[in-house]
Amino acid sequence: MSKEAIMEAAKQSIVEADEDMAMEALANAEAEGVDLVELLSHGYSAGMKELGDLFGMGEIFLPELIFATEVMKTVSAEIESKMDMSEIKSNGTLVIGTVEGDVHDIGKGIVASLVKTNGVEVYDLGREVPAQKFVDAAIEHNAQFVGSSALLTTTMTVQKDIEDALKAAGIRDKVKTMVGGAPVTNRWAEKIGADAYCEDASDTVNFILKWIEELQ
Repeated sequence: MSKEAIMEAAKQSIVEADEDMAMEALANAEAEGVDLVELLSHGYSAGMKELGDLFGMGEIFLPELIFATEVMKTVSAEIESKMDMSEIKSNGTLVIGTVEGDVHDIGKGIVASLVKTNGVEVYDLGREVPAQKFVDAAIEHNAQFVGSSALLTTTMTVQKDIEDALKAAGIRDKVKTMVGGAPVTNRWAEKIGADAYCEDASDTVNFILKWIEELQ
């Protein structure tokens, strides 16, 4: 089976929320020697991005997105278990969470998995996370990166609260902040003073690796 066919199967397995198809794509990738990080970032994650776009256009509904996310979580955990994380170069620490008021963590878990497989230590704070908790965790774990996800226009303001709380704690200049989520835009990131708007998991990884390079 060609690499392209495996990538397409991985993508489709997420679009169709088919766990059996997802695991079959993973088995085929291993058999053909396809890089598992690439499979996660360009195969499965591409499926999530397509679903996110469809959801944004109102062509699919939340339950479909949640089913697909569960498949994504399962396959991400399986890929992580197959990798020797000790062999991956350390690339800093990320604190990530879904902001207070948001009960869904769609997308955030995918970001955490993909970032982890690129050598970044991840502290996932879960969902319904108050602004101050992001700050406390960043201090506790000496994080270089703070990422927040907001899925509703009514909860986006918590991302600004995080910026303010980081400043109040005197550590804003010590961390890079990333914001994401369905209603979030680059303009919003600029308005609140975040360092980056991340559209998807690959964006997040690219920003982090770019910043790591600049620090070295």
